[in-house]
Amino acid sequence: MIRKLAVIFYFICFACAAQAQQPTLHDPLLDHLVGHWVMTGTIAGHQVTHDVSAVWVLNHQYIEFREVSRAKNKDGDPDYQATVYIGWDQPLAHYDCVWLDDYGSISTQSLAHAPHNGDTISFVFQDRDDTGKFHTTFAFKSADNSWTVNMDQDADGKLSPFARTTLAPAK
Repeated sequence: MIRKLAVIFYFICFACAAQAQQPTLHDPLLDHLVGHWVMTGTIAGHQVTHDVSAVWVLNHQYIEFREVSRAKNKDGDPDYQATVYIGWDQPLAHYDCVWLDDYGSISTQSLAHAPHNGDTISFVFQDRDDTGKFHTTFAFKSADNSWTVNMDQDADGKLSPFARTTLAPAK
C-alpha cells in the first residue's frame, strides 16, 4: 500500500512539474547571440578585450553567456570572469537575467528583467541598498552581425557611462 501511494505521489508531482514547464524557448534575437565573440571597448575607463561564448542550455530555456578577460591579475587568473543566464519569462512576457561574476554573491544586483524591444534587450539591475540602478543594454546590429553592450550607472535618474563595448564574431 505504501509503495502504491509513493508511486501515485511521484506521478502527481511529475505531472505538476511537467505542466509548469515553459515550452522550449525559440527567440530569434537570442539566437543571434549564440556563438563565440571578442568583446572590445572600455569598462570603467579601461580598454578591455574579453572572450565571450554563448550557448543554449537547460533544455533550450536559457542562453549561457560566458565572459573571460584576456588581461590577467597578479596570480595569472583573468582580471574578470562572468557567467550570465538570459531567459524568457512567458507569463510575465519579459527577459530575465542572472549575472554571476567573480565579485561573488547573489543579490538584487545580480538579477534583472527586460521587455522585448526589437533588436535591443535593456536589463535594469537594482543596487543592493535600493539607492540606484544599473542598466545593461544588449543591442544587435544585423548589418555586421555584432552586438553593442552598454552599461550605465543610474544615480537619481542620471545615467553615467560605465561600459561601452562591442561583441564581434571571433575569427
